[in-house]
Amino acid sequence: MGEEEERNQTFILEFILLGFGEAPEMQPLLFLILLVIYLMTLVGNTLIVALVVTEQQLHTPMYYLLWSLACLETCFSSAILPRLLASLQTGDRAISVKGCFVQSYFFGVMSATETLLLTAMSYDRYLAICHPLRYTALMNGSICIQLAAWSWISSFLACAIVDIFFFQLKFCHGKEIDHFFCDFTAMLKLSCDDTQFLQLVAFTVAVIWTLVPMLLTLVSYVCIIISILRISSTTGRLKAFSTCSSHLIVLTVYYVITICVYLVPIINTATVHKKIFSFICTVLPPMVNPVIYCLRNKEVKASLRKAFLKLVDFSNTHRIRKDAF
Repeated sequence: MGEEEERNQTFILEFILLGFGEAPEMQPLLFLILLVIYLMTLVGNTLIVALVVTEQQLHTPMYYLLWSLACLETCFSSAILPRLLASLQTGDRAISVKGCFVQSYFFGVMSATETLLLTAMSYDRYLAICHPLRYTALMNGSICIQLAAWSWISSFLACAIVDIFFFQLKFCHGKEIDHFFCDFTAMLKLSCDDTQFLQLVAFTVAVIWTLVPMLLTLVSYVCIIISILRISSTTGRLKAFSTCSSHLIVLTVYYVITICVYLVPIINTATVHKKIFSFICTVLPPMVNPVIYCLRNKEVKASLRKAFLKLVDFSNTHRIRKDAF
């Protein structure tokens, strides 16, 4: 048996995620920053979930979709950051091939679901502004649940189609993944199988689940802007725009960062720069989105104020009863 053939039959059982190992002296600071980001992400999105569940005024289709998005952002961060934090803390950067497959799969599912949920929220704003009289008929709780469920289910199925072929790959071209999570493209480079068909399938799914929703979102906001410009009074325009400003900011952040991340590989930049762009795309939006909705949305701010006053009142009542005894 030739040396090359023998090497190709020595299949890899675990990968090494290199992460940001280029600067080991920065690991403690990076750990602290990531821990703060993760905790803020959990707190912010959990707060959104709790507000939508408890506050009656937020029981509308838009906030049901926001509730689903907040749940998604929590899962998204939890699929990547705990493993990265553990790696920074212990120095153990090894991960099994199966574990890498699972992380890559859920990362794909969360990414696809987020795109579809943002598109569903764009459709909701389109109906609210362009067809206000028919809004309650065209967008109700049942339709909202169906849109959210379709976003999740279709993403699971789409990524499963890709991973049926992906899970069959064998790896023998090294075990080091120059990334901070199990990136699909980085893993393909280590496979000793022919991946051309898999890349075609993945590209097709990515176009359908990314480009099509992006175009639908763009069309929705073109119609929204046209409708707002047709409003005669300045006050009316500002009021109409305020109903979608938070979502528009979230969309802008999401798509600008995503486009930058996928354009960076085309431009021949250093690997560390690509990882930084990818880090910004995957880690920051789940933390920033709740802040945007809390600061820019009057109803969310009112619900926050109401919840805070209830908490203060409960605390005072509990203290008075304790002092009485």
